[in-house]
Amino acid sequence: MIVDSHCHFHLLESTPSAESALAEARAAGVDYFLNVAVDVESRDRLVAFSEAHPRVLTSVGVHPCGKETDPAPEVLAELADHPAVVAIGETGLDYGAGPGDYSWQQARFRRHIEAARRAQRPIIVHSRLAPEDTVRLLKEERAEEVGGVIHCFVEDQRTAAAMLDLGFYLSLSGILTFGNARALRETARELPLDRLLVETDCPYLAPVPHRGSENRPGWVCEVIQCLADTKSTSFEAISEQTAKNFFDCFPAAANALGAR
Repeated sequence: MIVDSHCHFHLLESTPSAESALAEARAAGVDYFLNVAVDVESRDRLVAFSEAHPRVLTSVGVHPCGKETDPAPEVLAELADHPAVVAIGETGLDYGAGPGDYSWQQARFRRHIEAARRAQRPIIVHSRLAPEDTVRLLKEERAEEVGGVIHCFVEDQRTAAAMLDLGFYLSLSGILTFGNARALRETARELPLDRLLVETDCPYLAPVPHRGSENRPGWVCEVIQCLADTKSTSFEAISEQTAKNFFDCFPAAANALGAR
């Protein structure tokens, strides 16, 4: 079994369409997908896509950099009340714009964690250049009560340990395959396999050998193979374990799929 734990079908711009990309991924052997929200305006569209494609689950949330509506925790929790919605996010911190005041992002992150606790849904965490603050806010807001995943994990072993101690899973993306990602591969080699997920983050971060292209959910297989090579194990071992981890991380996913 293969799961792409983080993709954005609705953000694909070039051919193929979302439906064609899904068919392409299924042909490549990918079984399940988490189509992750970046704003609440797309909520009904994402839910409709999941209803039309039962193997595609979804989430509710506002990206850290998003300029769209930023609802209160109780509103986010209410929007999560649908069988296809298995997580809150993506949320978190993104300090990629350089030095500045990110207090508004931190407040948004806190609201999402509160929403996750209200809805009893895990959190999908985006953390870019903000490892210390990400861990601090997760602790302060008792995020361990719901758990979740650090998507597109790129941090060092020390940060990984702090996130794992909070009960979070770590998801590896196409970055793992990049030529300049040797340090990440060295970290990944030491990470516990039973706490790892794999993702594409499509349409972003296309893995080697597809660099420069719009990413596709079917290319999660490249991430799996790279992780298998890094850990000196088989593609099958990685795909099966990361799929199991996905359903452990997102308990509502199995219930949603069983009910559809």
